[in-house]
Amino acid sequence: MDSSSPSVQTDKEPPRGPLLERRQQLTEALVDSPYDLILYLERAVVYSNLAYPDLAAGDAYRALLLVDEVRDESFEHHEQALEALQGYSTTPCPEILNHGDLVLDFDRLVDGEGADAAAPYNILSNLAAVRCYQILSISLLLCGCLKSALNFCERGLTLVPHNKELLEIKGYIEQVARRRLRKQPDEPIEINSLPDRGVVRREVYPWNTYEPNRFAEESLSFLNEQLSTMAPKCEVKVSTLPVLLDGESNTDGYEIIPTCNQLGLFAKEDIAPGEPVLEEYSLLTANNRHKESTCDACGTELPPLNNNSKAVSCPECYDTIFCDDYCFSKAQDQYHPAVCDKDVDSIAKDPEASDIDQSLYLLLLARLLAMASHQEIHPLEVKEIKYIWGEFVSPELNDVDGSITAEPPPEWTLPFSFKYNVEIPLHILEKMDVDIYATLEQHDLWVFNTAYAKFRGTASARKNPRDGRPDVAAVHPFWCLANHDCNPNVTWEWGGKMVLWARETRVLGGEAGIKAGEEILNHYCDVDLPVQQRREWAQGSLGGWCMCQRCRDEAAKGRMGERRVEQDGV
Repeated sequence: MDSSSPSVQTDKEPPRGPLLERRQQLTEALVDSPYDLILYLERAVVYSNLAYPDLAAGDAYRALLLVDEVRDESFEHHEQALEALQGYSTTPCPEILNHGDLVLDFDRLVDGEGADAAAPYNILSNLAAVRCYQILSISLLLCGCLKSALNFCERGLTLVPHNKELLEIKGYIEQVARRRLRKQPDEPIEINSLPDRGVVRREVYPWNTYEPNRFAEESLSFLNEQLSTMAPKCEVKVSTLPVLLDGESNTDGYEIIPTCNQLGLFAKEDIAPGEPVLEEYSLLTANNRHKESTCDACGTELPPLNNNSKAVSCPECYDTIFCDDYCFSKAQDQYHPAVCDKDVDSIAKDPEASDIDQSLYLLLLARLLAMASHQEIHPLEVKEIKYIWGEFVSPELNDVDGSITAEPPPEWTLPFSFKYNVEIPLHILEKMDVDIYATLEQHDLWVFNTAYAKFRGTASARKNPRDGRPDVAAVHPFWCLANHDCNPNVTWEWGGKMVLWARETRVLGGEAGIKAGEEILNHYCDVDLPVQQRREWAQGSLGGWCMCQRCRDEAAKGRMGERRVEQDGV
């Protein structure tokens, strides 16, 4: 394999500066030539060298889709993709395709013709397909998505059964799979038994210019103006919070621990026990039950559908129902025309139990994309998520050396799957009649990942009373500005509007109500859970263990008890 292969591990990694510059050059080139699959493959390798295997997989998949566009005259972008590929030659072959032993497979890749007789674009598209499979399989392996990695690897081997790199990658996948499934070296691997959820970097990408300075006076003024109608007794201010840890630590008993600044809600006036603190309406909602009787806009239960019902059906897509004229009007203003009668209602609905959480996050992303499309703004500029902090880790901490046969590094905390992060979001956009190539700036994979990072840990969910499965989720940006604490001073209920009110009793006792100047302390999980389960929840949703005072005290007390038991047993 040559040095451009994303599967090669070297002792000295290339410096990030020139790679970031090259990534920017290729991104600008894709703006000018959005159907050029060679540019996507080149950027995929740059992403791989930057240690973004998820983004490499995303670009390789777009290139693979463009290969299909080149091959099939009936496809929507056939002419543009073919024209872009015809700008390249087989003599010499583009460097990204002149990779390892791939050029030795010319004769196997020209649909029955000899290499001399085949059109150059035929050779290039088939070489590109194999290159896509190579990058997809190794990149998804590095993310921990073994099922998808093996699937793409075997698709590539169907084209070139003796390709050295694909065979090597398959060996890596099987090695990792046997370790994770605890199988012996001679036991067969069943593809459907392989795990397909991984983790990737959770960060503000170096090229992301959409993340605002949340502490700037301009940001605080905007947020407080918006908040004034929802929570007149509160204001948004900078809050000092404990830093979430990667796992168990001996710092729980320390008086001084690492802290960071985040935004928070604070009381401007005294708030009595039981008094409402905030009432917030949001259209950034999702419902994963097909034909369920919930409002498409706010997610609340629909009123009875009789002659006197306040419910309103969209006149263009009758199956989409809103609880009243207000929700219908808001939907028309902010998102619904982008998906009206576009056959997106059934996507990711009624999922398997293991996919419930992923389906809800995906459907929140779909709503965000519809809002951005209709409002003609970038998805990360949509005000419902713009100021949310996604529990990001700095690129420097994320930039760790990994091994092909190791688990993704612990610094990577954003859950990832090929299906829910790459494949279905692009499918949804195509259903919305969005050109996924011409709108790369708005719909690049890093944009989806940033939105997912903001959703996780801030989205609230409601369980279906019939079976207890979460089926409706929503993002309320001001509700989630009230920071999590396992001894909260507020509680909440969501039913059309998100309502926070001051708790009448605190978990640990003490005076109820909220004094002027005190921070509003929310709870994102069940605070009646034991400390270990609360921290495991925070690890999955927020990216680290909760370090609130209650968690630290209970964990330290638990360890003291364990030490006493050990001493008594000696």
